[in-house]
Amino acid sequence: MIEYKICTHCVMDTKSDPSMIIDVNGKCERCNMYEHTVAAHWNHGRGHEKELEALLVKIKKAGKGKKYDCLIGLSGGFDSTYVLHMAVKEWGLRPLVFHVDSGFDLPLGVQNINAVCNKLGVDLKIAKIDPEDMRNFQLAMFRTGLACLDIPQDHAFVQMVEQYAVDNGIKYILNGENISTEAYTNPAYWSTIYGGSTTDTVFLNDILEKYSPVPLKNYAFTNTYRRKIWLPYIEGVKVVKPLNLIPYDYEAIKRTLFDEYGYIAYPQKHFESLITKFLEAWWLPKRFGYDVRHHQLSSLVVTGQMTREQALERLSNPSVSEEEGREMFKQVAEYLRISESELQSYFDMPLVKGSEYKHGNSWLINLGVKIMFALGKEKRVRK
Repeated sequence: MIEYKICTHCVMDTKSDPSMIIDVNGKCERCNMYEHTVAAHWNHGRGHEKELEALLVKIKKAGKGKKYDCLIGLSGGFDSTYVLHMAVKEWGLRPLVFHVDSGFDLPLGVQNINAVCNKLGVDLKIAKIDPEDMRNFQLAMFRTGLACLDIPQDHAFVQMVEQYAVDNGIKYILNGENISTEAYTNPAYWSTIYGGSTTDTVFLNDILEKYSPVPLKNYAFTNTYRRKIWLPYIEGVKVVKPLNLIPYDYEAIKRTLFDEYGYIAYPQKHFESLITKFLEAWWLPKRFGYDVRHHQLSSLVVTGQMTREQALERLSNPSVSEEEGREMFKQVAEYLRISESELQSYFDMPLVKGSEYKHGNSWLINLGVKIMFALGKEKRVRK
């Protein structure tokens, strides 16, 4: 039994990450890494004006004579929406907006996407994942006993956005990922113990061969080589994260998006998707003890967007009520075309370790992440 500890600086704890190390001063290793390797270079987005200006010049030059100079993958979430706002209103870019419909879009997310795109007058391309492929892949993931159940949606999002840029000659993809709200990623423990890499096709194919009712017909896969080498160096498509180059005030941005577009913020990050909301608010906390709010809120605390006391207050209540959780449970079962009792059986099954499945060169992926962090290419804390 692991002794319960919580960081005195952020709100990371040993329940959400049993591998967490806390020093003699009560500070976790993430906070130490953030202070020593991230904060000084990032400086809360200040002092990067020349870097941002140079990036915008490159984007506009690459898009000269074309209808679009960049592509923005819009989930309906807060950060991708703000990137779109800044791209059009402040940076003078001509983005094509690309949304991947996984079949799990919630009404508020759709409302936000349409409101922002209509007000800005930008072109919106909506691509749908084959519903049968998505359903079979998602069902296969539930049957694994693992925690990384959001892979079918996340993997498709990445692949489809990047492939669309390649197919349409768009050389820059603007990504909403940022240090201000995402300084800390999901604990590595989650993927190394009860999961696997999102882009490890050996791992994913092993799962599909064992648990998918039928072979997937149209689902397109990507991998680490394709994303990190083929895309930027052969196709010349760059994925950039401009929100790290500007000051970021969460509350001020929320007011701006509401005033400009009537954008309604979600109660929690990633709640624009039914499957993500269900997994992060109900399934993962109850089955694995994983509460994503610990690293999400810790990011806001260490970057000055929220006080530690406010974060603890938020954590004192569940993300959703038991009633809402059970309603989502019913909706997910209906989507998968299985009974609630079958879905419950996957919830009740013993926890399964990722090592029970085949994996590709995960050690190489982890090494690559460490090298990228050491070179300053990866800005977030991954532990």
